[in-house]
Amino acid sequence: MQSRRVAWAALGVVYVLWGSTYLANRLIITDVPPLLSGGVRFSVGGGLLAVVVAVVAGPSALRMTRPQLLTTALSGVLLPAWGNGIVTLGQQQVSSGLAALLIAAVPLHIVVLRALTGDRPRAATVGGVAVGVVGLALLVLTGSSGSGGTVGSAWWGPWLILLAGLGWATGTFATTRLPVPPNPFALAAVQMLVGGAVLLAVSLGKGDRLDPAAVSPVAWWAWAYMAIVVSLGAFSAYAYALASLPVSTVATYAYVNPVIAVLLGVLVVGERFSALQVVGGAVVVCAVVLVIAAERSAQRHVARMA
Repeated sequence: MQSRRVAWAALGVVYVLWGSTYLANRLIITDVPPLLSGGVRFSVGGGLLAVVVAVVAGPSALRMTRPQLLTTALSGVLLPAWGNGIVTLGQQQVSSGLAALLIAAVPLHIVVLRALTGDRPRAATVGGVAVGVVGLALLVLTGSSGSGGTVGSAWWGPWLILLAGLGWATGTFATTRLPVPPNPFALAAVQMLVGGAVLLAVSLGKGDRLDPAAVSPVAWWAWAYMAIVVSLGAFSAYAYALASLPVSTVATYAYVNPVIAVLLGVLVVGERFSALQVVGGAVVVCAVVLVIAAERSAQRHVARMA
């Protein structure tokens, strides 16, 4: 019972901290190249978390078998590098709130991945995904309405965010099907180190450079918040929750985070949304609620049958 309370507390941390990341990203990438910002963030956060794991649980906690290391490296590429990295690129053309609403579709991606790998989703789950597709269509087709990103509001911005969500969903799905290390914090630390290395390599390879004098104090504070508070707190909390709670329960972050992100975007930086974007976002969140409710019902039915 105590461990379950801790797992739910970890999920609560994910709700709050990840909901704030979209605004923090916007504040950072105004002055810092997006991929460079993510590479530094995850390298610092992963290094700090690895030190914490080694001190608290001993260096042996970081040891992994070859299959566990391969899964961790793969998820490091898919989650922080592909998922978060492409989100920061997309936020140059998409407001922080709209980005969060598009990422809310991650549980819908996971249902599709399950179906492709042999699972047979319930009719209610399929219905929820269909509703979500309608909401996503509204968000994508109206992507240039309302507020844009830090650079503009190109038509391809929402599509880039959807691509990021697909990477995040694939990484999340992989960690539930492939061998992972027993210590979820070790998993998160190495995921961040791998993702940070990939983002730094791509960023430096494309010629990104940092001009410290051009970075505002707000951007520095947001960057430190993302590297230390969010990377240490949210990413490790997500790994712990994923290891301790059903994936459908953990996926509830997808309809809590957007609400927080939208409110912060409106209140802090004055982002605006068209009427159709509001409707599309509401439809996506409702679809995610339907899917997760259907999955919970299916799990209870299986438990009773057992």
